[in-house]
Amino acid sequence: MRPMIAAITAILIACGAQAAELGDDGLHKAPWMRDTFKDLGEDLAEATAEGKRLMVLVEQRGCIYCRKMHEEVFVDADVEAAIEANFFVIQINMFGDVEVTDFDGTTLPEKEMVRRWGALFTPSIYFFPEEVGPEATAATASVANMPGAFGKWTTLNMLNWVVEKGYETDEPFQKYHARKFAEQQGE
Repeated sequence: MRPMIAAITAILIACGAQAAELGDDGLHKAPWMRDTFKDLGEDLAEATAEGKRLMVLVEQRGCIYCRKMHEEVFVDADVEAAIEANFFVIQINMFGDVEVTDFDGTTLPEKEMVRRWGALFTPSIYFFPEEVGPEATAATASVANMPGAFGKWTTLNMLNWVVEKGYETDEPFQKYHARKFAEQQGE
């Protein structure tokens, strides 16, 4: 029996099964995440100055869907490259106590801010335009919200749709995704 366990372990390692790194808060950590004061106005200004888009990733400890994203999707070379090249990512703990300052100046602990935004699922990913008015909240300012776990192609296409400002066109994301997915599959 012991050789079988060793063989299974070797196969998993060879196939790239990865355990995502967990922080002290129990959330998955990725090298492309930024450690900021969680002031969305400041984060947006810094993202824009770098030529990147602000992306807020809401997660929670023990979330199996967050783990799926970190172990299967975010580690995909294409997805990871798209995030690193185009996004300034901050992480929010759905049940955390770190203070977050929304675009309108309201400051609340993470758990209350997430409730204010109406986020019900983890992961929930919010994408923002380059400019947000001082009266806006993250929930009203986001140009796209991706609630839940998705596979490589949906995630990659959402990242590209945001960068290409697809939300300003007549082609909704689902049609964009269907078109891009067909192209990616060589159809």
